[in-house]
Amino acid sequence: MPKLIRLYITQVVWGFVISAVFVAVLLALNVANLRHLIANSEIGLIALVMIWFMNGIVFAGVQFAYKIMGMAEKPQGPRRGTPVVHGLKPVAVEQEANAPR
Repeated sequence: MPKLIRLYITQVVWGFVISAVFVAVLLALNVANLRHLIANSEIGLIALVMIWFMNGIVFAGVQFAYKIMGMAEKPQGPRRGTPVVHGLKPVAVEQEANAPR
C-alpha cells in the first residue's frame, strides 16, 4: 500500500476517534440538552450516529490537512525579510505648492 494512502487512512481513523471523544463530551456536558433529546427519542441512536459521522468527516479532513501541511520543508536560515529591502535608498522629490484660487 502506498505511503500516502496509509497516511490518509490513519488520519481518517484518528479523525473519527476524535469525533467520538467530542460527541462523548457533548453528551457528558449535556450541551443544548442533547443527552435528553437522544435518550428520550425513538430515533436517538440514529441521531447519535449521524452526529458522530458528520463530525468524523470534518475532523478527519482537518486531521489529514494538518498532517500534510506539517510535512512541508522548513526554510533554511534566519527569516529576516526579503533582501530587496536592504537595497532601497531614499530619493529627494520636489513638490510645488498650488496657488490659492
